[in-house]
Amino acid sequence: MQKIAVTGANGHFGKILVQFLRERHFTVKPSDLFSGRPEEGAVNCDVRDLGHLVSVFQGCDAVVHLAAFPGPWTQPDAKVYQDNTVGSYNVLLACELLGIKKICLASSINAIGGVYSRLPTYDYFPVDEEHPTYSEDPYSLSKWILEIQADCFARRREDVSISSMRFHGLQYRDFMEPRTTNGISFKHLWAYTDPIAAAKACLASLKVTWTGHEAFFIVAPETASSTDSEELIREHYPQVRVTKPMPGKHGFYNCEKAKRLLGWVHEDHEH
Repeated sequence: MQKIAVTGANGHFGKILVQFLRERHFTVKPSDLFSGRPEEGAVNCDVRDLGHLVSVFQGCDAVVHLAAFPGPWTQPDAKVYQDNTVGSYNVLLACELLGIKKICLASSINAIGGVYSRLPTYDYFPVDEEHPTYSEDPYSLSKWILEIQADCFARRREDVSISSMRFHGLQYRDFMEPRTTNGISFKHLWAYTDPIAAAKACLASLKVTWTGHEAFFIVAPETASSTDSEELIREHYPQVRVTKPMPGKHGFYNCEKAKRLLGWVHEDHEH
């Protein structure tokens, strides 16, 4: 693997990932939908245009798909859902047409519902990838559909490895700590993902030997809250079943699957 296409490369995490990959001597082909002139080395690309995607991915060995509306509030509901869903489908189809075998998709912890729900529903803690979805909003639904589409393409191809990354926040811990005291922090379970750790997970997903599609929680093992997790459960989720001890700042998302299948463990980095 030498050449990696990155959609949404002009976004917050996209810029970090492109730099991370280049520092490790990969050839990166960044693309995004630019309102003006593309940044140096980047390609102006609309992921809703399949033909354009095929031309952008030509010659690449792997794809990391980040391009999407990052939440439900920036555009009308139908546009958020439609653009995110069509974009992820087109990426998967373009990779199939070109024979690209390694694909990493930016999903979200919200694929099961959470941040944008009126009141989130959790069946048990810590949450793992077997947890059902209770999404209510167009963004969360689009991420759930992204994963279902990946299942579809994995069934069509015997040689493809698709990883859906359930990130959250993509901010450094010291940035997230103040946000865990606001009125909605209980919805996202006081969680965060260090962006460099997320970049390492993306790269790990492009090196796997297994085939098929897998979704992964890519989240820090501890919360960014100053309150112990067991106290947070008593205060906010006394009805939720706890399947294992959660002492101290123990995280609410179980990332053992990412450790097992990607060899990935979250680490905090300075910025």
